[in-house]
Amino acid sequence: MLASQQKHHVLRALRRSHTSSPSSSNSSSPTSSSSSSSWIHLRSVLLVVASSSSSSPISTTRGHLQSPWSKRRRKHALQPKQWKALFDEDGRLCDGGVKFLKKVRSGGIHPSLRAEVWPFLLGVYDLKSSKEERDAVKTKNKKEYENLRKQCQQTYIRRDNSTNDISDTNHDDVSNTNNSGEVVDTDSQQVKEEISATTATTTNNKEDSKDGDDVSEVTTKTDTCSSDSDSSEETDNMEPSPATPQKPKTTEEVKSKTSLPYRSESFATWQRIIRLDAIRANDEWIVYSPSQALVSVTKAQELAKSVVLKDYTHLETCRVFHAARLVSILEAYALYDSEIGYCQGMSDLLSPIISVVEDDSEAFWCFVGFMKKARHNFRLDEVGIRRQLNIVSKIIKGKDSHLYRHLEELQAEDCFFVYRMVVVLFRRELNFEQTLCLWEVMWADQTAIRAGITKSGWGRMRLRAPPTDDLLLYAIAACVLQKRKMIIEKYSSMDEILRECNSMAGHLDVWKLLDDAHDLVVTLHDKI
Repeated sequence: MLASQQKHHVLRALRRSHTSSPSSSNSSSPTSSSSSSSWIHLRSVLLVVASSSSSSPISTTRGHLQSPWSKRRRKHALQPKQWKALFDEDGRLCDGGVKFLKKVRSGGIHPSLRAEVWPFLLGVYDLKSSKEERDAVKTKNKKEYENLRKQCQQTYIRRDNSTNDISDTNHDDVSNTNNSGEVVDTDSQQVKEEISATTATTTNNKEDSKDGDDVSEVTTKTDTCSSDSDSSEETDNMEPSPATPQKPKTTEEVKSKTSLPYRSESFATWQRIIRLDAIRANDEWIVYSPSQALVSVTKAQELAKSVVLKDYTHLETCRVFHAARLVSILEAYALYDSEIGYCQGMSDLLSPIISVVEDDSEAFWCFVGFMKKARHNFRLDEVGIRRQLNIVSKIIKGKDSHLYRHLEELQAEDCFFVYRMVVVLFRRELNFEQTLCLWEVMWADQTAIRAGITKSGWGRMRLRAPPTDDLLLYAIAACVLQKRKMIIEKYSSMDEILRECNSMAGHLDVWKLLDDAHDLVVTLHDKI
């Protein structure tokens, strides 16, 4: 009963902190019928608010916060000249990429190099590949992406005369506010009802299907997000990701998936939500991508038309172009990984990538690499999220037993208050540049693990902290530990801790955060 009330208070605190109406603090909501539905509802509210952040952009000012890493980062970020020097005459990274990864882990990447370097960090290109091999991969990937886009285009044609128009994404309908001042995503509610009804129909027809495997997979979907069949994420001892992205689905495989009535209906649902999220994406990226910021009206409108994007007249030209690119790539990904499809929050992860990588095909495959791990954040059963919150809890317990006991007294030891940080990987707490810095260091760790670079290998490079697949979680724990004194002395409820976590947006020093996270890795990595 107490746990249920605690989740109820969290939901109320979340609404109070994000609704524009002053009266919203007095609002109430019915307690969910189960802990699972509470989690799903919270995710929906969190990500609707996050993706609507264009109306209240996060401050990019670091304020008075400073860190020894700040100047080191500017001085030691991987530079173009250093990058070129890392390759041999065949275009292979020397020493298997160890020096390269060390450089990224300790200082980040010069902005001018990101589009070229990220495909290595995200598994698009193998660290040991030659230039010739990378060119072949690029050609193959481009062809496969074009095939996926053709499949998307065919869905537009098939639904041209349908009443279920994917382009019906009126901006005013993105979210409504009820009488209590609570943010309500009406489209998501409709989506859930549609999927639920369709799932019941599919389940009833399961035994009549000729393709048992496909139907078995289909019937696991009961929301815009799906469960993931990869059981390795259900334990704390997770195996490293494969060295390269999963084998692309062929056009025939994609056709066989989307030809099923349920699959087609799901894809139509994803298409509608993708367009809603693309239209309301914020504009923080513009100053970091001058070439895309200066895109012509003609080019932006042509791309918008090609992906059936409408109701964008209130947007600047560059934002129309950005939204159309989001639609193009997210639709292709929904076909590529139809088990996950599309969930709100995924556009937050893709937006920085397309701001840096201007080629759609390359941006798509970078996103595929990113989602190899991040996709577990979008499982319907929340197993991936719960696992990560459990690790954050263990880190805090291992580092600060006093703080952990206080959290236990507040029934907050499950670290539910950092849910948003986990789901969208600090995207809402950090400004654009800080987000890229954190993600690059995180990707470098994950790349090192995929490449089999061991702790002893890092030791030879005189880098204390070994690579970890969960650097983000150590950073989240570090973020909470930085506020330990305030949490222990002043906060007496999980509501207050949640508000404190939400108020961190725009006030974090990313390099201080990474410094503290690496210290935690050194101390606790072998114990977690």
